[in-house]
Amino acid sequence: MNALSPTPSILEGSGCDVGRVSKMLEEALQGADDGELFLERSESEMLVFDDGRLKAANYDATEGFGLRVVAGETAGYAHASEISEAAIGRAAGSAVLAKRGYSGVAAEGPRGTNTRLYGDEDPLASPAFGGKVELLQEIDAFARARDPRVVQVSASIAGERRVVEILRADGRLLRDVRPLVRVNVSITVEKDGRRETGSSGAGGRASFEAWIRPSHWQDQIDEALRQALVNLDAIACPAGEMDVVLGPGWNGVLLHEAIGHGLEGDFNRKGTSAFSGRIGERVAAKGVTVIDDGSLPGRRGSLTIDDEGTPTERTVLIEDGILKGYMHDRMSARLMGMEATGNGRRQSYAHMPLPRMTNTAMLGGNVPREEMIASTQRGLYCANFGGGQVDITNGKFVFQCTEAYLIEDGKVTAPVKGATLIGDGPSALTRVTMIGDDFDFDPGIGVCGKSGQGVPVGVGQPSMKIGGLTMGGTSL
Repeated sequence: MNALSPTPSILEGSGCDVGRVSKMLEEALQGADDGELFLERSESEMLVFDDGRLKAANYDATEGFGLRVVAGETAGYAHASEISEAAIGRAAGSAVLAKRGYSGVAAEGPRGTNTRLYGDEDPLASPAFGGKVELLQEIDAFARARDPRVVQVSASIAGERRVVEILRADGRLLRDVRPLVRVNVSITVEKDGRRETGSSGAGGRASFEAWIRPSHWQDQIDEALRQALVNLDAIACPAGEMDVVLGPGWNGVLLHEAIGHGLEGDFNRKGTSAFSGRIGERVAAKGVTVIDDGSLPGRRGSLTIDDEGTPTERTVLIEDGILKGYMHDRMSARLMGMEATGNGRRQSYAHMPLPRMTNTAMLGGNVPREEMIASTQRGLYCANFGGGQVDITNGKFVFQCTEAYLIEDGKVTAPVKGATLIGDGPSALTRVTMIGDDFDFDPGIGVCGKSGQGVPVGVGQPSMKIGGLTMGGTSL
């Protein structure tokens, strides 16, 4: 057992005999290529303060297991919210149906690790419930006193402590205790009958201590208020093709959606990605290097081990414009003859693992953002993104800018509303003309959806200039 926490195992705490359960798993996986018993016990809490009052206070505690048997490209999966030897036995009897008539060779188990990327803090324990309510009240009062144009404030605190264990066929029991917190503020302002909203949030894999210091949440309030006030003066965004300068940090969500999903192993194994079969080819402009790194201490998308037990790592996906590899779980790695990269992730015990991103980023260059703007005669500076949509098969995307400005004659001028970036990821990568020296990660707010599963992720990038993107707007 990886001693990532001194507490008793989930199996032992549920009254199960680890030896007997290991024997059940060993028998279920006999003749299979891979598989595991995944166990989970989690507690989560969310408090929402809105319109001057505590609007919601939710607490949830769950536990359960999932047993997977992998035979070729087929996987049998059974799960239950009851952790007992009887339930595990029933699950094994169902999952083994995946290997009927199949005889494979068991894949070698994941390598071990002594690394810990976060502690086993319990965000639900401190501060206590009353302290969290008082903090939200303080945030609300501070935000309303900040500017007379503030008409509504919404603040929330969310914390989670998730314990996972992965029992392998060789009897190894891998364990990880994962804290996760997030603090969010949203502010609505009004001027002459026009209302606009700005928001800010931050979090990571730790206790609440770092994020509830007054200096930190006051900075979030100021950022949310700044965005809202900028939007009060925004004009309609013009439509057409133009050069775009993207700001650093959270704008890496465009890279995550338009490029990152296309570099996940399952899409490439099935040939449905725009990047399928292109390793070694130039897929981006020179200077563009994209990585996925789940081994960064404390970051929202980081994991000591993934949900199959593989230690996370820094995976180079694109290097100086050349496609180098994909993100793999154990199945996609085995079927493609490659190494697992620690990207096997699942939303909960009720889901099978899939190749998923952790912290995905484009590395920095050496061009100041001011130089990018000065070199642009007519364009758009996008400081912040909202939501977007992407087609994995061709990389085509549509993204809304929540904070954007016109660039005219090399200068940032009026803020605009209704700006929508339209393009495709593979083409956009080849049109990168300048890469900034101001690399940054997002503040810890990302959630990624795939196949009905949501997992926490991180994104990052420097400022960059992309030539000739189509801009959808409300003004011609």
